[in-house]
Amino acid sequence: MRSEPLSLEVAGISASYGGVPAITDVSLKVERGTIVTMIGANGAGKSTVIKCICGLVKPTAGTVRLFGEDVTGLPPDRLVHRGLSVVPEGRRLFSEMTFRENLELGAYSRKDHNAVRRDMDRVLALFPELRDRLSTVAGTFSGGQQQMVAVARALMSAPRILLLDEPTIGLGPAIVERIADLVVEIARSGVDIVIVEQNAEIALEVADRAYILEAGSVVAEDAADRLAQSEEVQKAYLGI
Repeated sequence: MRSEPLSLEVAGISASYGGVPAITDVSLKVERGTIVTMIGANGAGKSTVIKCICGLVKPTAGTVRLFGEDVTGLPPDRLVHRGLSVVPEGRRLFSEMTFRENLELGAYSRKDHNAVRRDMDRVLALFPELRDRLSTVAGTFSGGQQQMVAVARALMSAPRILLLDEPTIGLGPAIVERIADLVVEIARSGVDIVIVEQNAEIALEVADRAYILEAGSVVAEDAADRLAQSEEVQKAYLGI
């Protein structure tokens, strides 16, 4: 029996900014039905890996395969059609538009309007605290609510895999836990997830597998729960 392809396979990618190496020989895999996290200090290269995956930065070496297809260097709009969506660091909402308008823009590439309406109902069910605020201008939401809007907008493209770049940065503990719960709920709905986080504790709590980046390279990988029990990881990333 032919095995199902991985959702995502990053094989030996490197990338530079202005000739200065940012990541070197980074590899990771996302199996179907899983949450994968990359953790590491600020500047470790996590966001560069995300940008290489989603087409914002072209790797100088290595390949990116999405559902078995080589998509290395393809632009973001072509990757959306292949089932990949991204929640970028900093959210990047259309702050002067309403929540509804942001959701509609998330579905810009879709032609089946009935399916879009059904998905909007499903997405809103994930965010009951925002359901009655569709007409509210996105820029007036709190930081945590704006992060929810960004996730909701990304889900409107009907992704098969979702990349989350620092989704809890700058948020209070209660909102961080809410975002963590959302990540798990989204994964259970059938969307595979890659989450990049400085908050190692929350990342290892929700993920199935974890990769640790230091100075642009992967220095450790394992099941997330095993890494969370590692004395070295506890000292370096969990403050234990």
